[in-house]
Parts: sequence; structure tokens; C-alpha cells
Amino acid sequence: MFSEISSWLPWLLTVSALSLVFIQGMIQARQVRRLKASLKDRCDTLGRELHATASGSMGVGQRLVACERQLHELRTTLDEMRQNDPLRISYDEASRLVDLGADIDDLMNTCGISRPEAELVSALRKRQAA
Repeated sequence: MFSEISSWLPWLLTVSALSLVFIQGMIQARQVRRLKASLKDRCDTLGRELHATASGSMGVGQRLVACERQLHELRTTLDEMRQNDPLRISYDEASRLVDLGADIDDLMNTCGISRPEAELVSALRKRQAA
């Protein structure tokens, strides 16, 4: 009887080992399926978040372009206003006249500015020249 068991023992051990390997394979396959599903869900979530971020960035970019366009228009308008400002021309002319040696009364008569303005332009130009 012992000899019969000993002849079957290798076969029993082999079947037992194969059964354990098969069970381990099934457990691993189940874990792989769970991880795969979890990874797919995470990728879908990240894809949606990326899409939302990209959409938001495009909106911000469009608003930035619009603001830059508006800033450029405002700068152009401001430059035009500065060039066409009659007071600025008067002060530039008054500064030039002070450099040529004009006195305060000459500045008032030639440029059409008040006495305090003429005195201020004269004082500023003389200080810059010094």
C-alpha cells in the first residue's frame, strides 16, 4: 500500500502544484483587469481635465489678444492726441524760445501762455541748461 502511494505521490504533487499555479494565474488576471479598469478611468478623467484646461487657456488667450489689440489702439490714439495737442506745441515752442534767450513777456505774447506758465518753463529750461 505504501508503494502505491509513493508511486502516486509525484503525480499528486504535480497536480497540486499545477492547481496552485492555475489559481494564482486567475487571481493575477483579476487584479490585472481591475488595474486596467482603474487606469482607463484615470486616463478618461485626465483627458477631460486636459480638455477643460485647454479650452480655458484658449479663452484666456483670445481675451489677451483682444486686450493687446485694444492697448495698441489706445497707444495710437494717445500718440495722435499728444502730437495734435496745441498746449504741448506751445510749451515746446516756449522751451525753444527760452533756449534762444527770450524773456517771460516774449513767451507770454508768442506762445499764448500765462505768466506763471512762462515763468515755470523759463525756470525749468534754465535749470536743465545749468
